[in-house]
Amino acid sequence: MTTDRWLLTTNPMADTFQLEIVTPEKKLIDTAAEEIQIPGKNGYLGILPGHAPLITELGVGEIKFHARGEQQRLAVAWGFAEVLPGKVTVLAESAERPDEIDVERARKAKERAEQRLASGDTNVDVERALNAIHKAETRLEVAEEKS
Repeated sequence: MTTDRWLLTTNPMADTFQLEIVTPEKKLIDTAAEEIQIPGKNGYLGILPGHAPLITELGVGEIKFHARGEQQRLAVAWGFAEVLPGKVTVLAESAERPDEIDVERARKAKERAEQRLASGDTNVDVERALNAIHKAETRLEVAEEKS
C-alpha cells in the first residue's frame, strides 16, 4: 500500500508574521508578531498569521500588537496597511510609542480643536476639528500606558 507523500508531511501554519511599521521619518517597528489590531478607515481589523492578502486605508486610532508574548501599543494616524500571509506592513503618516507622546501638546491640540467647534464660526472645518480631537484623544489614551 502506498501513501501519498503530502499526507505524511505537515505544513503547520506559522505562529508569527513579520511586522513593519514605518512613518516618513523612520522605521518604528520591525519584529515578528503573533497578532495585530489595525485602525482601518471603516473600523478595526484583527490580523493573525496566514491572513488573506489585503490593502486597507488607515484611520486615526491605536495599533495593538503582540510580539514575543508582550502587547505593545502605538498611536497612529492615517496611511495604509498591506497584509500578506507572512508579513504586515503599515505605512503611517504618524505613529508614536507611548513614551514618545508629548501629553501636554496632545491636551492643547484637543483643547484648540474643541474651541474651534464651540466658537460657532461657520468657517470652521468641522471634519478637520473632529479628526484633531480624535487624534489627540488617541494619543492621550496610548500615553497613559507610560504612566
